[in-house]
Amino acid sequence: MSDIQRCEIRPGRLVEWTLHPSSVEAAAALPDDGRPPAYVQESHVRTARKVRQDGLFVPTWLGTAFDIPGEVDLDVLQQALRDWTLRHETLRSGFRWVGDDMRRFTLDAESVALRREDVGEFAEATTLTRYLQDRFDVVADALTWPNFIYTAVVRPDGASVYMAFDHSNVDAYSLHRMATEIHELYEAGLEGRTVAAQPVASYVDFCAIERAQADEIDETHAIVSRWREFIAHCDGRLPGFPVDLGLDPEGPLPEQRFMCEMLVDDADAAAFEAYCRPYGGSLVGILAATALIVREIGGQEVYRTVVPFHTRAKSKWSDSMGWYVGGAPIEIPVARATDFDSALEMVRAALREGRPLSRMPIARVLRLLGSDFRPTSPDLYSIVSLVDSRGVPGSERWQELKAYGLIRISYGDQVCAWLTRVHEGLQFASRYPATDIAYKNMRLYAEGLREHIVTATRSRDGELAARARA
Repeated sequence: MSDIQRCEIRPGRLVEWTLHPSSVEAAAALPDDGRPPAYVQESHVRTARKVRQDGLFVPTWLGTAFDIPGEVDLDVLQQALRDWTLRHETLRSGFRWVGDDMRRFTLDAESVALRREDVGEFAEATTLTRYLQDRFDVVADALTWPNFIYTAVVRPDGASVYMAFDHSNVDAYSLHRMATEIHELYEAGLEGRTVAAQPVASYVDFCAIERAQADEIDETHAIVSRWREFIAHCDGRLPGFPVDLGLDPEGPLPEQRFMCEMLVDDADAAAFEAYCRPYGGSLVGILAATALIVREIGGQEVYRTVVPFHTRAKSKWSDSMGWYVGGAPIEIPVARATDFDSALEMVRAALREGRPLSRMPIARVLRLLGSDFRPTSPDLYSIVSLVDSRGVPGSERWQELKAYGLIRISYGDQVCAWLTRVHEGLQFASRYPATDIAYKNMRLYAEGLREHIVTATRSRDGELAARARA
């Protein structure tokens, strides 16, 4: 994961693809699609609208970057991009307002066409980077449709593809799959063959199914009761990152900064995974380390957080692009932890209890709670997330292809930390409020994670060596 400033952008001729005006025109005349937005989509769009009405434009797009080696045939690439777009129904589905209701519309596949524009040569990477970010901000916006854009920076020896989407269409798993899928379609096009693939399940269908299930519960449900109790323990709010971030409670929404580095190499990441496996794996270890670190930095006796989990519970959603994420509330009484292993035990127990709650959309729960969660920030709460990407097809080539998932860094008063297990090790990325205090404490957090991982792996190595000697 990276931001657009750190993804190795190089000069070249910029070409872009957006949905053709004829497709946009056709969509404007469509009747409503009876499948409603997912709760997470509705919450995202309503929050963006509220923040915009308060006078602040907060870009929240996600994207991907990857290279295509060799001289590039733009006609073949355009066909590959269109074919890929047709795979994922969410990209031709948008929302319109009818009063205060969000209504879905969905364009027929036959009406989807892309318009290509040759933007021109860029001699400097800095100028190109700024242009791409500004362009993505406008096109991949939560309050417009279409809300995605594809670009390629073409050079004699290849091209770099940059794609951006409003968050309502994608999550981290979606970003991870794009490079390989588009490479396959492009290479097939060059060879004059079609890619044999099963139809991809639609995120739009998932939204309707999930929402129908969520609407079956009421305020007396056990899941709602657990969230009510959790939020009460957080002083009536969803949890932030429990260290001093230097925020002014009465001030405007702060700008954010980005931190990105490889925490440990593959050997240390594998050893940490092995150490944590008896307790449930690396996520348990990362959360245990986080609980101990925030106790050390901020004196927290209980670490409370919402842990993101994917909601692709059925295999048919595995290849589908969309925002398949729910959250589980957990509380770790870290003041009682005597060492790392005891913290691991606490996290394992908390996740076992809390994970089933992630299948119920948080926005539905908040609506049932009847509390005033008036959105003032693009993030409802802070997160620490771990994704193991090594099983993603083609991930072993990400370094060679300069493949990145892209995060837009703009404004926000929360901390979002993403840890990604790649073949080379464990990568850490975070956006956080742009204050000196937040930077200092996020550096302490990142170094603390590295120290816990390395200490655990060295401890395990010592135990194995002792057993071998015995």
